[in-house]
Amino acid sequence: MKIVKISIIVILMSVTFAVFPQSGNVSLRQLSPPDTVGSWILPAQGSAAIPLWGHKNGIRLGIAPTPGPRGLIRIFCPYLGLAHDEVMNFIALEPVPYGAIDRGYSELEKSSLDKGKNGKRFWSANDSLSINPQDERFPARGVISKIGGEEVLTFFVFSEEFDNGAKVYVKIRLFESRPYEFEISAYTYSGSVDLESFVLTATMGNKARLRNLILRDTTINSLELWSTYKDIHFTARTPISVNDMIVNEKGQTYFIATPDEKDYSKAEYYPGTRSHWRYYGKHAIQYWIKEQATESLTGIVTGRYAYWASKDPIPGGISIENFELNEPFIEGHKYIFGISPENLDDFLRNIAK
Repeated sequence: MKIVKISIIVILMSVTFAVFPQSGNVSLRQLSPPDTVGSWILPAQGSAAIPLWGHKNGIRLGIAPTPGPRGLIRIFCPYLGLAHDEVMNFIALEPVPYGAIDRGYSELEKSSLDKGKNGKRFWSANDSLSINPQDERFPARGVISKIGGEEVLTFFVFSEEFDNGAKVYVKIRLFESRPYEFEISAYTYSGSVDLESFVLTATMGNKARLRNLILRDTTINSLELWSTYKDIHFTARTPISVNDMIVNEKGQTYFIATPDEKDYSKAEYYPGTRSHWRYYGKHAIQYWIKEQATESLTGIVTGRYAYWASKDPIPGGISIENFELNEPFIEGHKYIFGISPENLDDFLRNIAK
């Protein structure tokens, strides 16, 4: 297969590093750019490389040292018309030990492997056996295979042990025919405490100012959900019943969030708002899918009135920040997360199919 180096990503991501904190002391200029292999973006092999995987014309996923805080899986969506590979959202890993209430926080906990660093170290692998910590600058290539005649890219992301004793990893699969979404499955590895739940949460809904939850019989807006909240912290977690979510004929349950602004260019930002919060891409639908959901599944959202780590109010008022599905942990539970540029009416019609 033809392999093309996409060196432009190095330049673009280097620019992005001026916005987001860098992981460690690694510069992207020191890392080999990804390859394009058919429909896929893959990390280069044989040298230190940018850890980036995804669709050539669709969603892309990265770990540190691509832009962003440690302890997060980055989601890039260049198909939304962003000027460069700017982070659109993140997925955080948040395991809860059996019998506990408090979560572990992959982004916020200090690393025990990299002294003085905030955020757990993530490393990648081609299989589920790579439980020993690896250098994140030497990413796995990922495995391209065929399932039902369709090409699928599979790779794994491991985390170092959490402060609560959880040892977890995720399996990620991207499907050639579904460029705007990925499947993510949750696991523990040897030596982990038993888990009550293992939350995979999309953590940056404020980037696109998500405000509408699209449910089966209604739409809930964040301005109504948290109408009086004006603090600079997160709201309390707000649950949404699985019975209120959209379910299609295949039994797939959809938890959907969208922006409510018609024209992002008209947003008026508070003076001094940092540039990475100034969203200028296309409108997009963000969603979770759970196949064959049970009554134990719950949607959870939190809101913010001010952008993270600032006192700067969000244009238009409070919006959804964390956006997740929650249920008791079962090894290998699968979820799908997507960011689609489709018109909402078309998206909902396609769900019905």
